[in-house]
Amino acid sequence: MIEIRWHARGGQGGFTGAKLLGLAASIFCDHYAQAFPSFGPERRGAPVLGFTRIDNEPITDHSQVYTCDYVVVLDETLMETVDVTKGLKDGGVILINTKLSPDRFPFKGKFRVVAVDASAIAREELGAPIANTAMLGAFAAVNESIGIDPILKAVDKGMPESLREKNKKAVERTYGLVQGGK
Repeated sequence: MIEIRWHARGGQGGFTGAKLLGLAASIFCDHYAQAFPSFGPERRGAPVLGFTRIDNEPITDHSQVYTCDYVVVLDETLMETVDVTKGLKDGGVILINTKLSPDRFPFKGKFRVVAVDASAIAREELGAPIANTAMLGAFAAVNESIGIDPILKAVDKGMPESLREKNKKAVERTYGLVQGGK
């Protein structure tokens, strides 16, 4: 099973990213998937969590994700108050939306840090710094199970028509950047 934890602030699309990844895995990759949020009565800007589970077998665990293979951080300021690496398995990957290089994050642990300025890409492609779909492109670049094509199809199926093309461009640009191509 692959487990992904999303750290975001309310209004940044963390749960939407988790859902789109689950959609990509379940509908377009023939995996089983779950996607769910963890938040209370918080308002826009408050820290929120999203989770995605992906497996080749039916998923019977419906609890919060406590140990994960991937962490996606949509807002780097969350790292000032939240240990985003808590529960990240050895060999896991943390994807951070930031202008900083990965070596600027002195995390302790045996995992890979990928830093990408997804907000800048989102601003250019969407006209707003909502980086959730751009970070899906980063995820596709570092994960072998869910590629970019299923994620692009999930954007087509799971987003309003008026937002699809712009978001797919954000996915593709970030994917290319993380892959080292563009």
